Amino acid sequence: MNRKYFLSSIIPASLLLSSLTSKADVISSLTDKPKRIKIPPYLLPGDTIGITCPAGYITQEEIDPSIIQMKSWGFNVVVGKTVGAKDFTFGGTDQERLTDLQQMLDDPNIKAIMCARGGYGAIRIVDQLDFSDYKKSPKWLIGFSDITILHAHINSNYRVATIHSKMCNSFPSDWALAEPIQVETINSIQQALKGEKMQYVVPYNVNNRMGTARGELIGGNLRCIENLAGSKSEIETDNKILFVEDTGEYLYSIDRMFYNLKRSGKLEKLSGLIVGGFKVKPDDAGDEFGKTLVEIVLDKVKEYDYPVCFDFPVGHQRANFALKCGVKHVLDVRAEGSKLEEV
Repeated sequence: MNRKYFLSSIIPASLLLSSLTSKADVISSLTDKPKRIKIPPYLLPGDTIGITCPAGYITQEEIDPSIIQMKSWGFNVVVGKTVGAKDFTFGGTDQERLTDLQQMLDDPNIKAIMCARGGYGAIRIVDQLDFSDYKKSPKWLIGFSDITILHAHINSNYRVATIHSKMCNSFPSDWALAEPIQVETINSIQQALKGEKMQYVVPYNVNNRMGTARGELIGGNLRCIENLAGSKSEIETDNKILFVEDTGEYLYSIDRMFYNLKRSGKLEKLSGLIVGGFKVKPDDAGDEFGKTLVEIVLDKVKEYDYPVCFDFPVGHQRANFALKCGVKHVLDVRAEGSKLEEV
């Protein structure tokens, strides 16, 4: 062999080591995520809940009923600077919302963070958040709708449980006039924060698919879940019970979002599927989609055999109970009704 050619074909040791190091870094980055879920400490009387607006705008007056109620539960409340702040539709500028949420994530005296409302905006700040202190001392993050962004990001990257539930803008101003379902759903937040085992029984739905599923509960707003596909906040669904809900979407749009879940493999290895409230936007006259929500869902999961529960009380509706994301549950779908129980 030509000696010159032979020598030129040898990979220099420095480049080889560099290549191996790079591969090791990649492997390390893929295995850095903790496997087991961390459950933040449940709240005790005297603990503090912080209120912040990582998404839409809300006034102090609008959150006052929630402050009164959470104090009646025995908790202290700290109101963030973004409450009352306004930058068009947002609860302050991106920097203001980022700073407010960051301070609450880092403050050791705050044991839970209640997002004041949803809307839109969490996606604009999630990549700038520093979860270093939060990982060491996790705390409960509470909310739904646009807050699905934070639930998914925290679960996929830091494996910390969170609470999907109503927010400050859903607390009734007069409890004497509140409907029983509204009272029950708000009280479910208190129960979740205090560490009670959550259990919900749902009436039989003829479209349900029977069976029993066990796994971590994960999910939220379907549009938000779709928007996270391919990002570092992407939801992880293998061997989990997925719940979804949405509002103000056309049926064709819901069909497209479920196709996204299917094509990205999010439906393939589920343990179970929960379909919550869907407020469907009526089809435009002459442009009807031709399929119902039930038909859309069942078509996407027809090749899988896990249980499916329809009309679960979660979503943009009065029946929106607190769910502990990341915590193991059992979903039992039977002819006499369905039950979701924390284990």
